[in-house]
Amino acid sequence: MEKKRTFSREAGRETGERRQSLCPVSKKCGGCQYVDMPYEEQLKKKQRQAELLLKEFGKVRPIIGMEQPAHYRNKVHAVFDFQKGKGIVSGIYQEKSHRVVPVQSCLLEDQKAGEIILSVRELAKSFKIKAYNEDSGYGLLRHVLVRVGHVTGEIMVVLVLGSPILPSKKNFVNELCKLHPEITTILINVNNKRTSMVLGEKEQVIYGKGYIEDELCGRRFKISAKSFYQVNSVQTEALYAKAAEYAQLTGRETVVDAYCGIGTIALAVAGQAGKVIGVELNRDAVRDAVANARINQIKNADFYQNDAGRFLTQMADAGEQVDVLFLDPPRSGSTEEFLDALIQISPKRVVYISCEPETLARDLKYLTGKSRYRVREMTPVDMFPYTGNTEVVCLLSKT
Repeated sequence: MEKKRTFSREAGRETGERRQSLCPVSKKCGGCQYVDMPYEEQLKKKQRQAELLLKEFGKVRPIIGMEQPAHYRNKVHAVFDFQKGKGIVSGIYQEKSHRVVPVQSCLLEDQKAGEIILSVRELAKSFKIKAYNEDSGYGLLRHVLVRVGHVTGEIMVVLVLGSPILPSKKNFVNELCKLHPEITTILINVNNKRTSMVLGEKEQVIYGKGYIEDELCGRRFKISAKSFYQVNSVQTEALYAKAAEYAQLTGRETVVDAYCGIGTIALAVAGQAGKVIGVELNRDAVRDAVANARINQIKNADFYQNDAGRFLTQMADAGEQVDVLFLDPPRSGSTEEFLDALIQISPKRVVYISCEPETLARDLKYLTGKSRYRVREMTPVDMFPYTGNTEVVCLLSKT
């Protein structure tokens, strides 16, 4: 019988061996739809998908891929559970369920972060810390979140507990830091609600300064537990470089960064603009953005906690002008209210960064149908190798 042929991950070469997945839990997990597809094939598939969804709006440029497309996630999340015959386990939820799939290592995740999560699991056993049970509400350890500074190497560990008391807290921290001296801060986050949300409202710093810092696009950023920060640092630099190229800044423009998070885009382009304004609904992220402007000694950036659409409408009503608007909305895309506000304030150029081409197509249809804005160029960026997700940066201007 002829052997099934497969491909090596590194070079996409046929090996002539029986097909064996690169990940032993890939079928249960569902997170890596393209885990056993050669990387070049992944890029071609994503290019075709982007063209299929967006070709009616204009030419889609070649996708920007990664040189080393593994272990790119700087933010790693593990859910903890007790399973009969296995004891306490850590892993991820099975796709479209709340069943926990135990995971030893992951092709996508930062390797040091994965090692730390395994250490927390073993320490939880030795300290007799029980995993939280979602059905009964009994138990303590719900999740562990690890964030790693790609450039700085700083590491944050967040222990998400069902109550604020961690038994033998000092000894637990000492043991974890002995195993992993790279850890720079540890927090307890309390989530005592029956919810699918990972993080709760209350936080307690039990080791270090309570946040990490990292460098991106020549700027230094403070990152707290709840703040949004792109999970693929290497590709974020490529994405933002393309966005800055599309913005065509000359040093005089007023720029608005909508959905600005901790200010990454705003501060990355501040040196090329006259004035930068960031708006974000998440209060913690705005606090980090203000701190990040101060850390980088940037004087021409202001940040506001507000709904982005409401903020733009208020700017338009006040007669203020915007030359360039960046928007990087969540996967669900923008809202009609925001897009109406965008049309009202009428910037010369719009740079739309999308993490979901389907909602981008929907929003482009609305924008081009309701206004004189037209798409000038689009470039996909592979932010999430081995998955079916693609980001696209898109330039619009008025006819």
